[in-house]
Amino acid sequence: MLAVEGIEPVASPVHHLLDDGSFAITVPACGPVRSLLQSSGAAGVQAVLELTDYAPLPLREPVRSLVWVRGRLQQVPAETLAPLLDLIATQDPNPALLQVNTGPETADDSYVLLRLEIESVVVADSTGAESVSLGALLQARPDPFCAMESCWLQHMEAAHRDVVERLATRLPMALRHGRVRPLGLDRYGVQLRIENADGDHDVRLPFAKPVDDVTGLNQAIRILMGCPFLNGLRAKRV
Repeated sequence: MLAVEGIEPVASPVHHLLDDGSFAITVPACGPVRSLLQSSGAAGVQAVLELTDYAPLPLREPVRSLVWVRGRLQQVPAETLAPLLDLIATQDPNPALLQVNTGPETADDSYVLLRLEIESVVVADSTGAESVSLGALLQARPDPFCAMESCWLQHMEAAHRDVVERLATRLPMALRHGRVRPLGLDRYGVQLRIENADGDHDVRLPFAKPVDDVTGLNQAIRILMGCPFLNGLRAKRV
């Protein structure tokens, strides 16, 4: 969602971080954001891009984290529009890019591509909020399991409650009486959501060391579970 003072927040189907430290975003071509930008000229306007991370399970509170990107919103010059769209498409072939208006005529269902020059970034989850520097943001790389996380968590919830229950034994005693749900999975550990009468509580169970592949992830989870067969093999009889 893109928020500009004096205008209702609007959805942004494309929000792509560029190497120069700005976000390329899209808004409706016939909406008030574009009209405000056209009247503001080269100065642009202050705006906040809000990114919401939703859990892949039907939790009581589905939001896992929020990111607020504050900066100055500006129009993309016509001569750089096509190359910028090509650049974004090579990195993220989002079908919504096909709706970006590249000509003089504006359709009711088309979008316009804008650029948000980043001034600050804040990330918030159940543990609190933290400022992230632009340098750290540009150096960050996707977690090796990000594309598979949703399917794994859904499968764990539906078919491997025994794994969740074993992981729950690592929780503080005060949190073992609620409903434990798998919330997150990355190279650093597993997150669990405990839903009970006094609210929701998120707990991270860290791995002994970061993992980079499925084999390492499997072993790390088995260690958290207290499984004696770290490679998933039965003990040999002698």
